[in-house]
Amino acid sequence: MSSEECDSDMEYSDDDCCYADYYNTGDDCDIDHIDPSKIDPEFFIFECLSVEEVERLLNENVELLSSSLQITPSLAKVLLHNHGWAVQDLISKYRSDASLLLVQSRIKPPHPPSKTDGSSSHSSQSSLSSKDSLEDDENQKLCPVCVMLCSVDVFSSLACGHKFCKDCWTMHFEVQIIQGISTGMSCMAQQCNILAPEDFVLTLLNKPALRDKYQQFVFHDYVKSHPQLRFCPGPNCQVVIHAKELKAKRAVCTNCKTSFCFKCGMDYHAPTDCSTIKKWLTKCADDSETANYISAHTKDCPRCHICIEKNGGCNHMQCYSCKHEFCWMCLGDWKAHGSEYYECSRYKENPNIAHESVHAQAREALKKYLHYYERWENHSKSLKLEEQTLLTIKTRINQKVMNASGTWIDWQYLLDAAMLLAKCRYSLQYTYPYAYYMEPSSRKELFEYQQAQLEAEIENLSWKVERAETTDRGDLENQMDIAEKRRTTLLKDFLEV
Repeated sequence: MSSEECDSDMEYSDDDCCYADYYNTGDDCDIDHIDPSKIDPEFFIFECLSVEEVERLLNENVELLSSSLQITPSLAKVLLHNHGWAVQDLISKYRSDASLLLVQSRIKPPHPPSKTDGSSSHSSQSSLSSKDSLEDDENQKLCPVCVMLCSVDVFSSLACGHKFCKDCWTMHFEVQIIQGISTGMSCMAQQCNILAPEDFVLTLLNKPALRDKYQQFVFHDYVKSHPQLRFCPGPNCQVVIHAKELKAKRAVCTNCKTSFCFKCGMDYHAPTDCSTIKKWLTKCADDSETANYISAHTKDCPRCHICIEKNGGCNHMQCYSCKHEFCWMCLGDWKAHGSEYYECSRYKENPNIAHESVHAQAREALKKYLHYYERWENHSKSLKLEEQTLLTIKTRINQKVMNASGTWIDWQYLLDAAMLLAKCRYSLQYTYPYAYYMEPSSRKELFEYQQAQLEAEIENLSWKVERAETTDRGDLENQMDIAEKRRTTLLKDFLEV
């Protein structure tokens, strides 16, 4: 299925209008000869699978490899898990050098096991046995773990040849499963890393609860190791997302509506790449105390100095006392802001900072971080405030429909505007980590220019959305088109997947 789905219900509930829905709204236009990925930089094909469907998909790979190499399904699972479920690659390697592949996959030891393996390290303990027990060596064997003489029939070993009694194997596996280990369980012998296949483990587990837990852990490990599968990060959601390409694109769960980056599993973060957003979020967490002062919601009007609280998402502010219009971020006059937005959103590097003292460099680094963090945090708060705007619009539409002042279709454009605003602002928020880690260059200047253009159009759209009922519909829809084109242009130029 495509990440763009058509959802055109005429009735709305409180749960229907969420910002994620905008990504799932597609046009009813079937133009087969146009590649959607050329038009939409965020276009991504994926499907949401149930646990049963994923198991069927995995088993198909297991059966294919098992029949091709003439090995047991259990060993095929070990090979696939350790090699990213690349069936054809495994077949090629196996036919080229089967022994090397099995050794690298920890299925067989690098050297054939000797006849004394499993007991030679404990040969000194044979002196503890009585003469009577020594007479029964052919029928009994000393377990190296529990140091008990047991019938040879209860001993088992992996390909390494290290033999242990059934009870010790069972106890070993039970302890590992309780600790959350499944596919990583290996031989009990010291310095032996041969893995225990699934069928070997299941034959030794007696407790149904542990067998079920083991199989759940194994399934989880298989999905995590598969490059085309991702668990939905939504709470208590069992859906698995399947996509042919491992890209940093937005996937949306059809069950719980959670959206995330398919490549890293984190919140969707275009245009910032996965490694950069991880660094940014780590830095924000480490420096959270330093930036705490930014969290205040009030600033003084630059003209009359009266305290003003920001109660909407728009950064275009108007003082309720003196009616002065200014920018919330830089406190500059809004009338001149159209031409100065580029200066407001970009950070001006100090070209001589390399020649300054260590303390001066530290202050400059903090100043740069706070510049980007303040804007990152501001857009995050604006998104939350604009959620309230969306609810207000929805309530007003309900009132108009009830008063026979039009139908839902007549007022749908207001909801579309609010959801597009959230979509654009979300992308804008994630441009700041991208800019923070960019090295000064002509490419960064282009990025900051496009970023400033997008921010200016978003604030214009936000201003109109908050005054939607008094804004001309054509003017609002035109602003929507401009903002989305700015966003798409930036992503086409800088989104790296």
